[in-house]
Amino acid sequence: MGKLREQLQALGPGILIACAAIGGSHLVWSTRAGAEYGWALLGLILFANFLKFPFFYFGQHYTAVTGESLLSGYQRLGSFYLYAFIAINLFTGSINIAAVGMLTAALSLPFFGGLNLELTHLSILFFIVLSGTLFFGHYALLDRLSKGIILILSLCTLIAVLLAFSNANLNSVQVLSLATNEVPADPFTLASLAFIISLLGWMPAPIDLSTWSSLWMQSRQEQTGHRASPKEVAIDFSIGYGITTLLACLFLALGALTLYGTGAELAQSGIEFSAQLIELYTESIGAWTQPIIIVAAFSTMLSTTLTCLDGYPRSTATCTLLLQSKLSPEKEQSKKRYLFMLGFFTLSASTLLLFFVKNLMAL
Repeated sequence: MGKLREQLQALGPGILIACAAIGGSHLVWSTRAGAEYGWALLGLILFANFLKFPFFYFGQHYTAVTGESLLSGYQRLGSFYLYAFIAINLFTGSINIAAVGMLTAALSLPFFGGLNLELTHLSILFFIVLSGTLFFGHYALLDRLSKGIILILSLCTLIAVLLAFSNANLNSVQVLSLATNEVPADPFTLASLAFIISLLGWMPAPIDLSTWSSLWMQSRQEQTGHRASPKEVAIDFSIGYGITTLLACLFLALGALTLYGTGAELAQSGIEFSAQLIELYTESIGAWTQPIIIVAAFSTMLSTTLTCLDGYPRSTATCTLLLQSKLSPEKEQSKKRYLFMLGFFTLSASTLLLFFVKNLMAL
């Protein structure tokens, strides 16, 4: 019982990795891969997840062995790496948060459409609510919310795929090895190269996510008072990464079973494609399934928005403290710096939405 209790205390950062990774890469890229090429890219998605496994795992393993964050390790190589990391974070973080926040808001319209808010204002409202959640709840609430969201997301996605399998029309789509008279589009052509590169880059997430998991491990240790062993970390990470990989395959299945072979012209932007997925799925299976696919899609993007709103500020704040030669800053100082960066990214993402909404909608 003692070992089980310690393992449960270590469980958390791996789930947060899953929450952060399962976003646009799954809802948009995995589903689009299935919609355009059927099951042809399933092996490539599995390969991409396998290829990036050691890079993501290293962040948590490094912290388990050394007790310090991966960013502290970067500092040992030179301050240049931290400055570069901050620059990338400030540029990409605001854009990514704005983009995933807007997609989350778009998917929430079936629930909150009665508020009669423009998409931009609804997105900003989400930022305020989620930032407030992190402001008052800190890591402890983030940890609990992530586990609840990932459970709901996994169940809804699995149910949706099972329903799609049971209702699949074998005259128009391929189901695993059951071939039809249709010849699937070849994804490995020069014309498909840009899509393949994007899929590999986003699947399951950018490599810099490993720095977030390292910091989440430290926060989990502060929360529970338990320093996870390398073995406990390996189990935690494997659970989270396994969920990430499984859901990537399930979203590809959704695309293959509901969109592939239908002749539907797929929308290019993430927002339009997500709406199209929900519409075509309910047309294929039945209107009664709409709540299931909406909850699956919405929880996918909600988890990503929540973790991005924590990960970018947390990692940027840590870098600034390290550059001030504060290897072990006081808890209160770390908290203040984190809250400042949380406010900064919330404000910058909201500003981008207000002035560049058309550009973001094209993503």
